[in-house]
This record gives sequence, structure tokens and C-alpha cells, in this order.
Amino acid sequence: MRNLFFGFTILSSISLLHAQEKVPSQVFWENLQKHCGKAYSGQLADHSKNDDFMGKELKMHVISCQPHEIKIPFHVGDDHSRTWVLTLQDQVIQLKHDHRHKDGSEDKITQYGGTNPNPGFENFQMFPADLETHQRIPYASTNVWWITLDDTKFTYNLQRAGSDKKFTVAFDLSKEVPKPQDPWGWKSE
Repeated sequence: MRNLFFGFTILSSISLLHAQEKVPSQVFWENLQKHCGKAYSGQLADHSKNDDFMGKELKMHVISCQPHEIKIPFHVGDDHSRTWVLTLQDQVIQLKHDHRHKDGSEDKITQYGGTNPNPGFENFQMFPADLETHQRIPYASTNVWWITLDDTKFTYNLQRAGSDKKFTVAFDLSKEVPKPQDPWGWKSE
């Protein structure tokens, strides 16, 4: 009987420890939330040749952190139209792109993105294009976005399956920069 009790105690302890472990998406989420309210400067990777972004100041601003939603405006020079919206639900993270005009109205190409099909990694989350993206922007059906996050760097990446073109912008998390203006369409929460 004593051995049975000892065995049950060990199994219960292992189960309790396992239940307390955080899934990778939760760790990623908590690490990203540490940057709430902060802004960082970014640079295009050498392989990213995007004429719209070349030579412009690039900034990300982790403007809003809710328990299940993080909003990160991506400022490109004087263009304040882009906001990455991350949502955490059922241990997976979704990425949507909210594009606005100066008057705050939605752009006709907006709310596209995808959901990681699993909890991912603590420092890497991947977002293959979802059905809504396919319906809104058929040519983006094979897009895959991913975000990497560590103590010093946040990268936003995009590649279309079947294409050798890749877009990457890396933000230096070791040095805060002044917060940019609010993104177009922003409403204080």
C-alpha cells in the first residue's frame, strides 16, 4: 500500500508540473507584452527590395496590449496606415493586417493574414494565409507570414510559396525610440 501511495504521489507531482508548463505561444505572447507602450526602429533586410519602404524611417509601436489582443502599428515614413493585430485564442496566435486611410476608414485591402496551426515556438510564430485572405486577395493565398522574437530583435517576415522573393524588416528591441504619431484610424481604448 505504501508503494502504491508513493507511486501515486510521484505521478500526481509530474502531472502538476506538466500542467504548469506554458505552451510556446503563451511564452511568445508574454514576451511580446513586455514591450507594450514601447516603440522601436527597424531596417529592411538586405534581401528585401521594396521600393515603397526603401530609404524611409521604419518604426513599430506596441501600442495596445490586452489579455488576448496586441496591436502593433508599423509606420513607414509618413505612412501610418498599417497595424498588425495579434490575437491569442486556444493556445494559437492569429495575425491580421489592419490597413486604414488617413480619415480612419478601412482600405479595400485589409484584415488579411492567418493563424498559426499550432502553438509554434517561444521565439517563432508562423501564419499561413487563411480563407478570408484567399477570398479578399486571391493572389495572396500562398502567403506565409512569420514573426521572430528574442531579447534584442523582433522580425516581421513575408514570403509567398513558389516565389524566391522574401520581405523582412528587423526591429532593434535593445533601444527604444520616441513613439510615433497614432496610426490612422486609431481610437484610444
